[in-house]
Amino acid sequence: MELSAADIAAITGGTLTAGAPDARATSFVIDSRVIEPGACFVALVAERDGHDFVPDAFARGARVAIVTDDREHGAPKGGAVVRVTSAFGALADLGRAARGALGDIVVVGITGSAGKTGTKDLTAAALAPGYAVHASPGSYNNEAGVPLTLLTAPPGTEAVVLEMGARAHGDIAGLSAVASPTVGVITNIGLAHAGSLGGRDGVARVKGELLEALDPSATAVLDAGDPATPSLAIRTVATILTVSASESIDADVRATGITLDAELRPTFTLSTPWGSGEVVLALRGAHHVVNASLAAAVALSHGVAFAHVARGLAAVVPAPWRMEVARTAEGVVVLDDAYNANPSSMAAALEALARVEVPGRRVAVLGEMLELGDLSAPEHAALGDLVGAAAVDALVAVGPEAAPLAEHARAAGVAVTEVPDAATALDAIAGFVHGGDAVLVKGSRAVGLELVAIALRGTPSHGGDE
Repeated sequence: MELSAADIAAITGGTLTAGAPDARATSFVIDSRVIEPGACFVALVAERDGHDFVPDAFARGARVAIVTDDREHGAPKGGAVVRVTSAFGALADLGRAARGALGDIVVVGITGSAGKTGTKDLTAAALAPGYAVHASPGSYNNEAGVPLTLLTAPPGTEAVVLEMGARAHGDIAGLSAVASPTVGVITNIGLAHAGSLGGRDGVARVKGELLEALDPSATAVLDAGDPATPSLAIRTVATILTVSASESIDADVRATGITLDAELRPTFTLSTPWGSGEVVLALRGAHHVVNASLAAAVALSHGVAFAHVARGLAAVVPAPWRMEVARTAEGVVVLDDAYNANPSSMAAALEALARVEVPGRRVAVLGEMLELGDLSAPEHAALGDLVGAAAVDALVAVGPEAAPLAEHARAAGVAVTEVPDAATALDAIAGFVHGGDAVLVKGSRAVGLELVAIALRGTPSHGGDE
């Protein structure tokens, strides 16, 4: 979306404090390092103060800066500065304007406790044969990422696929007010961010805000196998489509006959009102079958032919540190799922580890699951029981909150090593893992277990999404 400084001030209720009102912004960014000439730099105050980078932004070619502080920010020739009350509020205003300019297109909002990014990628790929699709880059799923995704939609966009995250009640409602989704997808209801949201029921309440935002002409796509689905479904006036990856659960879209190859890639039969056939995924893990079914339901219900949907789904590859399977020269199988963790995604990862056929041991390097609040101890204990049931031979438990995980896994007969952080986890596995072993690496993002995964794989860092 292209806007002048005067347009930006009018949309955001801001004031032009320096420069020319006709200075034009052709893109919008919050990171001065990725600025292209003509950008609008929005100075957010978060871990770092974006105002400190306004000079750098202009030096790199920005034409407009949106600020909230009282500093005298000078604008270069042809540039401008717009002062607003709230930078996040300004982004929301601009995002709403961008959504309005897109008009009558398909806008898919995807939320849930796990699988949002994978489902977003699968949905974009499934829609792509029939639509000009624009999707959230990486995990752009918050009050900055969603507006920026809308603002960066190129001319001619026919469908936008948005990932929506939440850390507090009202977050999804706020994002929906910006995006005006025509399709709402909930991947599952688990315990991610349960500490701040009030347990599983609180998670369901905030995720359900997406469904409440849909009008009667919209579509809601839900997993029939999730226990929260019946209570979610009554919160929307939209048409509901359900999916299932269970032989015993009926749904509009059903995945049956699920098998995994030696690289954990699923093959299954997808049966739908719009056609049926075999689907093969490049993503790893049986849990992606539900994600792919959700994506297929969106695309098929919007007129994309089944064969095209199946090809689109097959083309999606794992994002960095999200259940990537690597085999080292020494014969170690590394399941690199280090990007993040919560109880449901941990269970899926352990299921994947259990399915790997190796002559050696199955080793799990598991970090703390953060932001669980009062549920942290019982959920880590339950994970320890699951480690024992998953035939894991050895566990490296990382971080102080992982103590109940270690205790319960040890009680189940698993050899356990407890370490305080990722660096010591790396020391703990040095010389311990041998050819023929399979190693799962997974933990909450802040634990930083990609350090372990990179060392095991013998590959450089991906530089994954922050």
